[in-house]
Amino acid sequence: MKPKLITIIALLSLAVCSPAQEKPVRVAFMTDLHYSKGSQSVKDLSACVQDINTLDNLDFVLIGGDITDFGTDEELAAVKSMLDSLRYDYYVVAGNHDAKWSESGCDTFKKVFGYDHFDFSFGGWRFIGCNCGPDMRMAPALLPKETMDWLGGLEPGQKTIFINHYPQDTSVLNYFDVTRELKRIGTRFLIGGHWHNNYSMEYDGLPGVLCRSTLSSGKTPGYSLIKIWDDRVSISERRVYGSTSVTFEPWYSKTLTEVEDKVSYDADGLPEGYPWMRYDVNKDAAAKGVKEVWRITEDSNIAAGFARDKESVWYATTSGVVRRVSLKDGSRVWTRRFGGRIFSTPVLSDGLLVFGCADGFIYALDARKGVLKWERKAGKSVLGSPVVMDGKVFIGSSDGVFRALSLKDGSTVWEFAPVEGFVECRPYIDNGQVVFGTWANKLYSLDPKDGSLQWEWKCEKPSRMYSPAATWPVKSHGRIFIAVPDRCLYVLDAGSGKEVKRFERVARESVGISLDGETVYCKSMWHTLTAIDASSLEIKWQVETGTGYDISPTSIAVTSDEVLMPTDKGNIVAFASSTGERLWARKLSPALVNPMEVWKGKGGGYILASTMDGTISLIFDGNK
Repeated sequence: MKPKLITIIALLSLAVCSPAQEKPVRVAFMTDLHYSKGSQSVKDLSACVQDINTLDNLDFVLIGGDITDFGTDEELAAVKSMLDSLRYDYYVVAGNHDAKWSESGCDTFKKVFGYDHFDFSFGGWRFIGCNCGPDMRMAPALLPKETMDWLGGLEPGQKTIFINHYPQDTSVLNYFDVTRELKRIGTRFLIGGHWHNNYSMEYDGLPGVLCRSTLSSGKTPGYSLIKIWDDRVSISERRVYGSTSVTFEPWYSKTLTEVEDKVSYDADGLPEGYPWMRYDVNKDAAAKGVKEVWRITEDSNIAAGFARDKESVWYATTSGVVRRVSLKDGSRVWTRRFGGRIFSTPVLSDGLLVFGCADGFIYALDARKGVLKWERKAGKSVLGSPVVMDGKVFIGSSDGVFRALSLKDGSTVWEFAPVEGFVECRPYIDNGQVVFGTWANKLYSLDPKDGSLQWEWKCEKPSRMYSPAATWPVKSHGRIFIAVPDRCLYVLDAGSGKEVKRFERVARESVGISLDGETVYCKSMWHTLTAIDASSLEIKWQVETGTGYDISPTSIAVTSDEVLMPTDKGNIVAFASSTGERLWARKLSPALVNPMEVWKGKGGGYILASTMDGTISLIFDGNK
């Protein structure tokens, strides 16, 4: 009997000394709100917010991105007002809809909510969340460089839950860097949205979920309830049926344990399962005379192209930095910082460097010294890229105005308004017309002398997502060529704007034109490159690119011999301009290639290219 008594006493002692079970952490999770004024999304979100406010046992609310449908300043302010009516603290991250179509260049989200990532602890857990990109340029998601620096600076040692809009798989271009950092700091669970439905996920050993949208989508609005206790998580769906609501049995339940990083990475930092073009293509390109001259790695994303002369290169970063570097070796000459992000490709003319900025200004700098020569205030962010002709700067913005300014001092030559939708493209211009698209399905043609409207064309698709806004128009034989997200290449009469011909499923935003203007090139969303005779409008050739799914809007660069196709995964692929034969490929990084500069030099050609993750490379092409 004695041993049994001792055992009972020991068990009682353990029960008294063991820590009490922690109170469960209870969270409401809303995602993919897609707030759009006048739509059902407003009613759906209102129903979910009101229902959450009836619950008495929550600790806080998490919101997983795509809070707006189009990232407008008006939508962001309105959804913030509705979320502020929650009785609980809430934490929000941006989604691709908030970033890609942001008329403010992604500045308004941070101004409205006060942050673009968060980090807090509650109930023994650390909760972290951040934006996902892509910022302003169509591509798979890409966590910005500043966000990766923040993630890399977090100390390990806490049980962590990560909130991001996207699944952390190949939907994100730098997914392997993200998951590696998450494992390093002790992340045990990931919560996301994007797919609008409930899914159980796993990312190289990291468990996660994607949850339903608040949208009713013809059914019922709702959201998710998350319970975390004793290192276990469960997810339930709650649906709002008018004045009544139902919480369903958990559709997901899992014990959360520490996750070890067992992924093997190659010498370039890519994981063994990396599904796209690897850096080994660079060895093949080098054997064909294509070699890197120099490389720069910036501390911020880059989402625009270059200006250059025979000695220097100028470029801007999304952190608002403008730099001049040596064309010879990439060494820095000067740096200047501005008050907003920059998505505008600068133009160099008469010693001035001109560009737009998300802080709402158009700037002109002394290109040699970086000294400000003039600035012009717009009503909103200036995301469009300028062109210069006859001493005038032509540029679009987000305030409904297209401007022609004096290159000398920035004074107004003329203004055209109202422009529907915001402008992000570089316009086409000649002595007869200036042509540009907007994110309101519109393409405008103006008289460059006085800004009078010549014609406007509208994409017949009803959604703003199909606007001719990211494409840089080209012109030949009295016709304008544009590629639209509906996957069509449109040929318009330059004089009237009337449709001449439409090529189905050959293009998505990216076009280019031969030096003699006789051939237009476009790339499709699904691995084809097409050459079209600009005169007869017949297809000259169409080839498989070998690049797979690609949604990059970056214009195709063309030399006399080669067609240089940029991709959204950091590759440049060269094809023979006459036949479409694939010549070589080079990988710069895993991220979207921005607008390139190409020119002939001693012994061959040169390609100046950058990628959205801040990589800049000068490439010598001995084939040209």
